[in-house]
Amino acid sequence: MNAENSASELRAPVLIVGGGPVGMTLAMALHALGTRCVIVNTETGPRWHPKGSTQSARTMEHYRRLGISRHLRTLGLAPDYPLDIGYFTRLTGWELARIVQPSEREKMAQVAAAGPTDQVPEPLLRLNQMHAENFLFKHIQTLDGVTVRFGWQCVDYSESAHGIVAEIEEVETGRRQTVRAAYVVGCDGGRGLVRKKLGVHYSGGTVGPVGYLNGPMVSTYIRVPSFFQRIPHKKCWQYWTVNRDIRSNTMIVDQSDSILFGTTLRNPDDKPDPAIIARQFRASYGEDIEFEFHDNKPWTAGHALVADSFGAGRAILCGDSAHLFTPTGGFGLNTGIDDAMNLGWKLAALTQGWGGDKLIASYEIERRPIAHRNTTASKALARSVGAVPVGEAINEESAAGEAARQTAGAFLSAFGEEFASIGVQLGARYDGSPVIASDGGAPPADDPAIYRPTSLSGGRAPHLWLKDHVSLYDRFGPGFTLLRFANSNADTRALENAAQKRGVPFASIEIDLPAGRDLYGCDLALIRPDHYVAWRGNRLPDDPDALLARVTGF
Repeated sequence: MNAENSASELRAPVLIVGGGPVGMTLAMALHALGTRCVIVNTETGPRWHPKGSTQSARTMEHYRRLGISRHLRTLGLAPDYPLDIGYFTRLTGWELARIVQPSEREKMAQVAAAGPTDQVPEPLLRLNQMHAENFLFKHIQTLDGVTVRFGWQCVDYSESAHGIVAEIEEVETGRRQTVRAAYVVGCDGGRGLVRKKLGVHYSGGTVGPVGYLNGPMVSTYIRVPSFFQRIPHKKCWQYWTVNRDIRSNTMIVDQSDSILFGTTLRNPDDKPDPAIIARQFRASYGEDIEFEFHDNKPWTAGHALVADSFGAGRAILCGDSAHLFTPTGGFGLNTGIDDAMNLGWKLAALTQGWGGDKLIASYEIERRPIAHRNTTASKALARSVGAVPVGEAINEESAAGEAARQTAGAFLSAFGEEFASIGVQLGARYDGSPVIASDGGAPPADDPAIYRPTSLSGGRAPHLWLKDHVSLYDRFGPGFTLLRFANSNADTRALENAAQKRGVPFASIEIDLPAGRDLYGCDLALIRPDHYVAWRGNRLPDDPDALLARVTGF
């Protein structure tokens, strides 16, 4: 934690405003390439209130690169806990539909048995965000070069041609420090200082008419000791109540008896009323069950907003400050983590001198279309949730009730993609980026439900399991990595020499796997620090230094 500092002043190449998972991941990405940063967060630590529980396959790949994925998989739910999603008239009533999902142990068994070209080395993890944040918070404090200022707020900053000068203030005491940095990154959310100071607005809209998951909501953290005792169904990770009187979501947080209950507020100005929420929970559960309140958190669902700009000059937006999602599909947090990993290596390159000015522009060029893509996917799923047919007789023990339940169940059974969406998770592409050396190939169709691996420049480097079931991703260096498939006669020394002269972190590895060569369809592939293909070919271009200059932003 040694940024250059004195009692009144801190110095580091990057100032991160906002210490949620996106800000902390950015700090880790910078640390991985040896770039110091200061991270400022108003609260003294992570808020102990459940949030989303989806760490996507892509996020887990990033966390694998940063060395923490294995530990994260030990947190939260037990390895054998069923991760099914169930839909019920009431939790003690009829089961309408069930989306069966493998447990964590089953997922990891599939990974262990996967073939050489399997594309999911890190399956999606159901870990509540509060547990993930708590681990990240402890982890970043162990990293040399990351100066942690939780319990502090950024009061203001100014920009010049030479860098950023910011004033931060300790919330409890009012004590102030100056931070001098080359860049400031706003990871401080939709109401954050950095976006407001830039004067950047959001564009987009909401899911549609006000309803469940589109409008004012409240998430209630409760303790329910006898929750499972009265439910006559196989356990789920997420329970939905769907009837004419109430629509709600109940999520299992961890191995304790703590649960997150989500339902609607009548209007945005309402404060959560414990008496009303108690009635709503019991109506969802179906019985007069005892429980204790931990906390309530009002919020607004239905957003599908993207910032009109992702920054200007030395100030950059990342995560919720750049886009706001409705929670359906769990895309918001994971899009922000992808932002951080894209931005982290570029800021490291710029501040260390091996990256050019085009890198900052490339961040918005690459990530803003993905924000539009992912908010659109999330909005489509949310509209489906709001369109569930709920017949008048759905709670009746009658022929009409059975018919209503079958109709709703058939509709809900098609919701599996909300809880998978592998195409959204792994299929983002950066075609047209100024720092991608395109080879002119046609990219595969973008499908939220399907990921089509390709080494075509601009996409995620296809995954391979190498000898002894070692992941290709574990062989990548922290900077650029050149893949050389066996039996290639290409001479790559000129590129390696160019990287050395430019100071670009560079590794070159040989892959002796025929199935890998078949998947990649080329002899050589240059992989960026965020594991995207920057260039591919069967031999180096005539000017390898020009190639390296392009992909590093010069």
